Amino acid sequence: MKTQPTQLSERIVSLDVLRGFAILGILVMNIQYFSMISAAYLNPVAYGDFNGANKWVWMLSHIFTDMKFWSIFSMLFGAGIVLFTERLKSKGIKSLAIHYRRTFWLLLIGLAHAYLLWSGDILVPYSITALWVVLFRKKKPVNLFIVGIVFFSIASFLYMFSGFSMPFWPEESKTEILQMWLPDIAHINEELAAFQGSWSEQMPKRIETTLMMQTRSFFFMTAWRTAGIMLIGMAFYKWGILSALKSKSFYLKLALFTLIPGFVIIIYGMNRNFDAGFSLEYTFFLGSQFNYWGSLLVSTGYIALVMLCMKMDILKTIKKSLQAVGQMAFTNYMLQTIICTTIFYGHGFGLFGKIERTSQILIVFAVWIFQMIVSPIWMKYFKYGPFEWLWRSLTYWNFQSFKR
Repeated sequence: MKTQPTQLSERIVSLDVLRGFAILGILVMNIQYFSMISAAYLNPVAYGDFNGANKWVWMLSHIFTDMKFWSIFSMLFGAGIVLFTERLKSKGIKSLAIHYRRTFWLLLIGLAHAYLLWSGDILVPYSITALWVVLFRKKKPVNLFIVGIVFFSIASFLYMFSGFSMPFWPEESKTEILQMWLPDIAHINEELAAFQGSWSEQMPKRIETTLMMQTRSFFFMTAWRTAGIMLIGMAFYKWGILSALKSKSFYLKLALFTLIPGFVIIIYGMNRNFDAGFSLEYTFFLGSQFNYWGSLLVSTGYIALVMLCMKMDILKTIKKSLQAVGQMAFTNYMLQTIICTTIFYGHGFGLFGKIERTSQILIVFAVWIFQMIVSPIWMKYFKYGPFEWLWRSLTYWNFQSFKR
């Protein structure tokens, strides 16, 4: 039987809206990695002004966005694995073979994205994790949720164990991680020069950072966190939470029971990090865990609020726009990279390291407006975004019809 991708009429609107909401929100944190040295993403005092409005932008970003939208997008990726394989199975098609072919092409696109454009890529960890997370697709939602929490906990355990064991590390290991957390002026200038330079001049630093992200960082933290969140997303999808199938009262209660404790945990942890002076010994290890766990609650609360809006006759224009953004989330994700690397890297305007957080957030708002305007217009004339079309054509090994 000839396989075909999901048709527009088969799409679940709530998933598209939520995906659009997530892909826009991700940029709030990614903009820091695009525009400043990598250490500033983890440690706000590592680089740039951290007073007044800039400090407030970081605090609000940390409380409301850091890890929250990434978590939603990861849950949706996990849910997408279940949805994709179930639909193929319902058509009598062996889903695993198509899933692995689809994941293989995503991996190749992700590798090109990471090594040629931006080391902050999420496509590679998603595709690697999807290779084995798919094996859980038939499990009951309660089992998926429990296993997801277990995997999610492993990264937390490794962080805390590393922190407690740090006094016993060799001195060279301590120096290496300190340079990652709070680099000296020589390392800062090296990174600034690299990304303010031409595309070819950026490559050595980008390759170095990407290799670290896809090896040591991946096995230490990203793999466990990504797998855990994807499995939780599978459970949420099977429970009907992501498809707006629950009652309004359910989503309201879910929002209240997750957002309130989540924000309390995150704000408390943030204050503790301020008290510790964002020290490596405390903030990187134990101090990071408040946001790590609090964000899981807050992202769930955000999902509940979006699903509540889906069940109410409100914000029709915004929901329609977010739906289009979500339908072409792959393209919008790649477009954010293209826009931001052009603004900040040397092959474009070369503003890397020169834009403070207050200006960064204005760029985020501008990209949001652009994508929320252009996406509905694009989807009016085309069935898919350009990267969605490419991915589908490669997956099914035939050119998909593009225009409506």
